[in-house]
Amino acid sequence: MLRPHPVVLRRLVDEYEALSAAARPGEPADLSGRAGDLEYTLCVSTGTRNVERALEVAHQWLATAPAPARESSAPPSVTGQRTPTPEPA
Repeated sequence: MLRPHPVVLRRLVDEYEALSAAARPGEPADLSGRAGDLEYTLCVSTGTRNVERALEVAHQWLATAPAPARESSAPPSVTGQRTPTPEPA
């Protein structure tokens, strides 16, 4: 199974948890809006069927993901040239 990039997964989890925390106690997050979209995306991304399990899996994956590489302070060089695409065999 393909896994989402840890940075993308972290953003999804953080946004979902922030929306959930902002919901009133005892009320579910707004499933008609962004929270519903995030639940669906988290479930698809983790291969699960409910958001609770999706969050468990996401946290497990993030705990074992390699630390993100630090970006260089120098901007990447751009040559303006296209990389050739290999011909199919």
